[in-house]
Amino acid sequence: MGTGYKLVALVIGASRGIGREVSISLAKDGYAVVVAAKSTSNAFEVFPFPPDPNSSQSTISTVEREIREAGGEATAIPVDTRDSEIVQGVVDKTVATYGRLDVLIYNAGAIWWASVANTPLKRFQLMQKINPEGLYSAVQASMKHFEKNGWKGRIIVVSPPIYSRFFRGKTAYAMGKVGMSVLTKGLAMDFDREGKRDMAIASIWPAVAIQSAATEQQTATDPSLMRDLRSPQIFSDAILAILRAPAVQVNGLLELDEDFLRKTTGTTDFSKYSVVLGSNPRRIMPTKLPTLTVDEEKDEGKKMDSTQLRGAKL
Repeated sequence: MGTGYKLVALVIGASRGIGREVSISLAKDGYAVVVAAKSTSNAFEVFPFPPDPNSSQSTISTVEREIREAGGEATAIPVDTRDSEIVQGVVDKTVATYGRLDVLIYNAGAIWWASVANTPLKRFQLMQKINPEGLYSAVQASMKHFEKNGWKGRIIVVSPPIYSRFFRGKTAYAMGKVGMSVLTKGLAMDFDREGKRDMAIASIWPAVAIQSAATEQQTATDPSLMRDLRSPQIFSDAILAILRAPAVQVNGLLELDEDFLRKTTGTTDFSKYSVVLGSNPRRIMPTKLPTLTVDEEKDEGKKMDSTQLRGAKL
C-alpha cells in the first residue's frame, strides 16, 4: 500500500495484547493510528510505564502514549462495539482527525468456551453483539470512506479459517467467529464482482497460541504452559505482510499468521516469537485446511438483489 501520503489505520480492540502490538507496529511502519477500545485511563498516572501489556493497566490511553513517546502518531478514541452508532462515530472521528481511512482492523472480541448446555443465552448474545455484529457495524461505517479513497484500502479481521474441529466445545463462540470469516469471504466476493481491485478484506488467526490476558489466567496456575506461547509480534508481522501485499493476492484470505509469513516472506525460523526462548510451542491449528470452493464456483444462477425488488427498503 505504498503512497505519497501518511496512511491511516483504525484498530478496534487496541488496548492490550494483540491489538496493542499491532497498533505499535503500524505506527513504527509509518501509519497514523487510531486506537479504539472500551478501556481508557490517565496514561500519565500509570506506573510503571509502559504497563504490562496484558494487564488492566494497559488501555487505549497508554497505547496512545507509548506510540507518541516513540515518535509515532496516534489518537485514542473509546468505543463500545455493541452500539452501532458509537462505532459509526469512531470511524467518522478517525476521518475527521486524519482526513482519511486506509486500513480497518477489527480485533475486538468476547470469548466463552463451553458446551451449548453451559453457555447461557445472554452470554451467547453478548458474543454475537461484539464479534460478528460489531465487525459488521465497523465495516458498514467504513464503506463510505473507502469509497472516497477511490475504493483503495484494506480490512483485516481477527477470525479463523473455517473447519469442523473449531466448533468443538465452543459452539456459541464459533458461531460468531466463523460468521466473521463468512463476512470476509462474502465481502471479498463483492469487491471482486464490483471491480474494486484495490480493496481487500482478509482474516488472520494464530497458528500457535498467543500470549494474552486470557492465557495469563492459565499460566498463573501452570507456568509450564508458557512454553506453548508466542508473542503477539508474529501476529503484527503477519498483518503488516498482508498490508504490503497486492490487494488481489490477499482479498478473501482466511489465513494463519505463521503460514502466511512462511508463504510470503520465506520465514522458516519462528523461534524468535517464542515467549520462552528455546521452546517449540505446540501448533494448535491444523496443518492442512479444507478448501471452501466448489467446481461450480462461478455459476451464480439467477442473481437476486433485494435492493432492486419492488418496495425493498435499505
